[in-house]
Amino acid sequence: MSHGRRAAIAALLLATAPSLALADTLVDNVSGETIGPDGRVQTFSALVFDDAGVIKAIYRPGEKKPPKGIQYHVDGKGRIMLPGLIDAHAHVMQLGFAALTLDLSDTKSLAEALGRIKSYAAEHADRPWIIGRGWNQESWGLGRFPTAAELDAVVADKPVWLERVDGHAGWANGAALKAAGVTAQTKDPAGGHLERTAAGAPAGVLVDAAQALVARVVPAPRAADRDVALATAQRLLFRRGVTAVADMGTSIEDWQAYRRAGDRNELYIRIMAYAAGVDQMALIAGPGPTPWLYQDRLRLNGVKLYMDGALGSRGAWLKAPYADAPGTRGLPQLSDTQLRNLMSRAAMDGFQIAVHAIGDQANAAVLDAIEDLSQTYKGDRRWRIEHAQIVDPADFARFGRNGIVASMQPVHQTSDRLMAEARLGPQRLTGAYAWHSLQAAGATLAFGSDAPVEQADPFAGIVAAISREDPAGQPVGGWQPQERVDRASALAGYSSGAAWAGFAEQRFGRLAPGQRADFVFVDTDPMFASAAEIRATKVLETWIGGGKVWSADQADASSATEKR
Repeated sequence: MSHGRRAAIAALLLATAPSLALADTLVDNVSGETIGPDGRVQTFSALVFDDAGVIKAIYRPGEKKPPKGIQYHVDGKGRIMLPGLIDAHAHVMQLGFAALTLDLSDTKSLAEALGRIKSYAAEHADRPWIIGRGWNQESWGLGRFPTAAELDAVVADKPVWLERVDGHAGWANGAALKAAGVTAQTKDPAGGHLERTAAGAPAGVLVDAAQALVARVVPAPRAADRDVALATAQRLLFRRGVTAVADMGTSIEDWQAYRRAGDRNELYIRIMAYAAGVDQMALIAGPGPTPWLYQDRLRLNGVKLYMDGALGSRGAWLKAPYADAPGTRGLPQLSDTQLRNLMSRAAMDGFQIAVHAIGDQANAAVLDAIEDLSQTYKGDRRWRIEHAQIVDPADFARFGRNGIVASMQPVHQTSDRLMAEARLGPQRLTGAYAWHSLQAAGATLAFGSDAPVEQADPFAGIVAAISREDPAGQPVGGWQPQERVDRASALAGYSSGAAWAGFAEQRFGRLAPGQRADFVFVDTDPMFASAAEIRATKVLETWIGGGKVWSADQADASSATEKR
């Protein structure tokens, strides 16, 4: 990363860094909405926060404002104020790196992707590896995985390693396979496989656990690179109105980047971290979850585990074979015994457990483990199942037991719809992305984006949750429309529900006395606007702890200055 790019990003952050209030601040003339303790929308017209950035009072429409003792005043100009939005499942560092490396997520064909790879390699001739992500053979209409030979046709003189959009497969060229020592004699590891040519040679795509064969030889980012990636991720989140995030898969290197930013007073986003496995969990936090650090901006809550892969790469573990690949049911990443051992290791020290489960068999296995371990590990555990994309309807009721959090990503449904139909066939679609059914069963919904798999845009997620229609309005009336949720539930999923899922409900997630003054001003009311209007929502300002960290006006001005 060039010194100039780092300096530019640092300048942008400092320009909008939160300034600490020295006394109580009144923000009035707002059309405010938040989720109340009963899960319903509450409206308000003003709030007061103190010099620590904690809300002292909320004023309903018509209530008299405080007559004195207020030294600072912010005129909301009649704008819509919402609680700071929370992304309940994202990958903070990967989001930053995705913006700083080769991004193929918007490519529509293999040819377009190859052209972009070739151009990128030419523009970055000094880089020893070409690194990127975002390819999706489904959106290319390819009907197969891409190959190393196709990559070699555009870049053959240096290694290329590109992660699939969902992070569950990687695409390597011949130089990368050679650097990793991957040959026809390389065996498939447990929980993964190599795509192979008819002759048995590696074809170029490595799925799930097999990715480690190449990833282990990819040069690791420097600490300075991680700092730039974190600063970049914060900016991307703020411009979408996101003030807090559950970071799924935090490494010790990630944690140290967060700590460096916190020590420099440059960590503004609130991060609820879940370690990338129990080894990283113990390395970061030791004997138990960390305390909240930097005025509730960072905590290691627990651990992230993987039960299976993803639908797109046919790694999701299903109860019955794939409709479009009858020879496989997916790739379980752990045995039942391994899953219970890892969950028990974390639970005995009070760590919260989040398990990635996409296929119906993976979800059933995690539910079995939770029911088993709940007999030993009592209390408020808030067991998290991440994604819960395909659930056997026979298992819906089990989500209502033992305080389970269904941590789901609404935009996955609109992105994956056609692919899911092909993978599952019509018989299993009633259990796909079943938000309403899981909520009705008693699970707490926590909504996120899985960024950088999808854009960290909670407004796109709210639209998907209430309509189950894609950006083109298809299918009209929604896909499996019985699984839509109401608007209050959608907003809660990105605010109070997401905070509860991370044991943060006493600190942030709602606009109420005692909560951190995290809020956003937007130009659209999600409780009344049409789906198209919500999707086009513009975040005008983002505030965290009573300090403004994003202003669309300042960003527009900076952009105009850069273009001159």
